[in-house]
Amino acid sequence: MSKYRAVFFDAGETLLSPHPSFHEIFSAVLGEHGAPVDAQEVLGAFDAVAPNFIEVLGKLGTTTWSTSREFWGTVYDTAFSELGIEDGNDALKDALYERFTRYESYRLFPDSVPAVEKIRAAGLTVGLISNFEEWLEGMLIHFEVAPLFDVMVISGKEGVEKPDPEIFRRALERTGVEARDAVYVGDHPTIDVEAAESVGMTAILIDRRGRHSGFRGSRIGTLSDLPGLLESLT
Repeated sequence: MSKYRAVFFDAGETLLSPHPSFHEIFSAVLGEHGAPVDAQEVLGAFDAVAPNFIEVLGKLGTTTWSTSREFWGTVYDTAFSELGIEDGNDALKDALYERFTRYESYRLFPDSVPAVEKIRAAGLTVGLISNFEEWLEGMLIHFEVAPLFDVMVISGKEGVEKPDPEIFRRALERTGVEARDAVYVGDHPTIDVEAAESVGMTAILIDRRGRHSGFRGSRIGTLSDLPGLLESLT
């Protein structure tokens, strides 16, 4: 398939996502707790919040249960401000956090398993490197896809997260693959692409929602395009 020996994947917005969508779940939880807001309004609020995600993540991180709660609480408070909801609504933040930690709130993208299986069939090592709470592994077991990955390096279990190069190094060490022989696929230009490239990996941006049309590196819109791209990267 390619000159590479291994392909590592991000999880959120790469292999899976909230279902039916983040903003629809968010809107539903608000409505259940007496703060009805249309899903499209939520989407607009998070478009405004998104530029601050990396700054907040860098300050708090999500490598423990407590820091994860604090990180998402800060994100939710910022969104509440955009939506005109009272800040500091702990009950509402708790309800949102609980809903987004349910396995049923997520789905694999339809192209995820076929792409991973095709890469495995070509003889490449397949791994996961994700900024996610430790329960991601349990969810992947529940979805019956965990056996597709030779290694899973999850920030909530490791105590280190992207863009720290250490999380990539751990994945490489555990598979015995040199960085120059590995590809990383993720959805964020900075914490995925730039971070992976900083350790010498080849990085590919998956841009499922067309948010990064100006990106100048390797970019795909679906994982169905990944095997073909790997063949061309020689």
